[in-house]
Amino acid sequence: MAARSKDDLRSPICCILGHVDTGKTKLLDKIRQTNVQEGEAGGITQQIGATYFPADAIVKKTAVLGPDRAEEVKVPGLLVIDTPGHESFTNLRTRGSSLCNIAILVVDIMHGLEPQTLESIRLLRDRKTPFIVALNKIDRLFDWKAIPDNSFQDSLAKQKPSVQDEFQRRVEQTQVAFAEQGLNSTLYYKNKNFAKYVSLVPTSAHTGEGIPDMLNLLVNLTQSRMSDKLMYITELECTVLEVKVIEGLGTTIDVVLVNGWLHEGDKIVVCGLNGPIVTQVRALLTPQPMRELRIKSQYVHHKSVKAALGVKISAPDLEKAIAGSRLLVCGPDDDEEDLKEEVMSDLTNLMSSIDRSGHGVWVQASTLGALEALLEFLKTSKIPVSGINIGPVHRKDVVKASVMLEKAREYAVMLCFDVKVDKEAEEMAEELGIRVFTADIIYHLFDRYVEYNAAITEQKRKDQAPSAVFPCVLKMVPGAIFNKKDPIIIGVDVVEGALRVGTPICVVKTNSETGAREINTLGKVTSIEMNHKSIDIVKKGQAGGGVAIKIECAVYETPKTYGRHFEETDEFYSKITRQSIDVLKQSFRNDMSKEDWALIVKLKKTLGVD
Repeated sequence: MAARSKDDLRSPICCILGHVDTGKTKLLDKIRQTNVQEGEAGGITQQIGATYFPADAIVKKTAVLGPDRAEEVKVPGLLVIDTPGHESFTNLRTRGSSLCNIAILVVDIMHGLEPQTLESIRLLRDRKTPFIVALNKIDRLFDWKAIPDNSFQDSLAKQKPSVQDEFQRRVEQTQVAFAEQGLNSTLYYKNKNFAKYVSLVPTSAHTGEGIPDMLNLLVNLTQSRMSDKLMYITELECTVLEVKVIEGLGTTIDVVLVNGWLHEGDKIVVCGLNGPIVTQVRALLTPQPMRELRIKSQYVHHKSVKAALGVKISAPDLEKAIAGSRLLVCGPDDDEEDLKEEVMSDLTNLMSSIDRSGHGVWVQASTLGALEALLEFLKTSKIPVSGINIGPVHRKDVVKASVMLEKAREYAVMLCFDVKVDKEAEEMAEELGIRVFTADIIYHLFDRYVEYNAAITEQKRKDQAPSAVFPCVLKMVPGAIFNKKDPIIIGVDVVEGALRVGTPICVVKTNSETGAREINTLGKVTSIEMNHKSIDIVKKGQAGGGVAIKIECAVYETPKTYGRHFEETDEFYSKITRQSIDVLKQSFRNDMSKEDWALIVKLKKTLGVD
């Protein structure tokens, strides 16, 4: 293997993330079109799913910065993944960490952090990916006078004081929003400590202002802080970004080659839905350079390609390949079985996140990376998962998810992230009563599930409310007997717990002859009055002078009488049963305090409930 050196660096790989409409694609277009009119001057080339900016194009672009720019560009260029969004970021993965060296998080200076921005921050944190923030749309600041493709600091210095003030105010608002997410941030030219502060680079995708600053910062950060990660190695690192059907080529895979070489004819191993796929590279393709538009073929064929770059691979049997998985090359000395096991390990590791108790929701996503991100999110949200799959939702998936209808109805739900749901599968789910939620943002999926779950829990609570008996101990106020029987009306104090309307009340007596304990059920509390006003619940210590309660028994029970079945010295208890305790545990846990559970334990002993 060739010695690694700080002089032989590969291009850093950069992803762009952010909320919809923040201008991710526009920003990319602006960087790209530096000199489209001269064909592809500076050698900016489009690759599969990526754009390559060679060092000389970066040097040209950052010239306006004058003395502020990086002394020398040591990296051969920058490879920017240009399918913006989580998909490409979540798919650029190897063994759970990201192959993306640095990311640009695009934030709209006018809107601050939006739902997808927060999701992007979470992803970046999970994968420990360093990032800078493009604070985009500065041209929207009121009265901003644009100077196309200028350095940001120079442009800002030429604005009116009112514009500078508004800019400062918006930056401060953004800093506060980042601080709420636990991140320190500052304008990049004030940043003295990159490990501690996130750099904010104000940009405009419309006017090109700030873009030289951003490119300069990317180069500076990657070559000064990550040179060890960028040292070129011949060991192959390659990941599948997308699986696509192309007319004339069949199913192809778009990959990002991070390190090493790929050759036509290589035997490759990738992770597939039904097991590992071993196949042979028929063709390595990249798009035609823009100036070669006269040529009929869309793609340029290569005998071999060197990292880092985005390339399309045409090979047989790729139909079931999974986006987001690693691609390995099987050399003459490699054990094919070991490699098969290795590519499948990504999927097997995800399988381990399935809840062993067999209770949980069904989760389906478009790619391995998306599935990984979704499962990670559900884990932190404590939502159990019973089964997973990748790709479009078919009937067989609905059948598997339907198991929950018997086990735990609140989990008879399919969370489908960024996938199509087959018409037949949709009809079947409706027929069986399985809820299918689809979304392109993990947050939305989660919110919809939480909403649905809350509705089901609320319904369950309503249905079980009559069987719920909350614990309480009452004492009679001396002399406060208003009606001795049928209904019993007495004045009581709540000694422990809380008394609610509907609570069954009992007293415990010891039989004078046999010495055995007898439980006398007096009936249910049908009304509570405090200061002549009806209330539904009274807690310990709430009513200083006591409350008046009415106790009525069911028609089929013998009415109990004061003096015979109970005295004013007796303690009155809410009559709990095994079933009522189970209901409290299931549906009313949040209504119970520690003291309430301790009182339940005490009452169980007193009333002999096992």
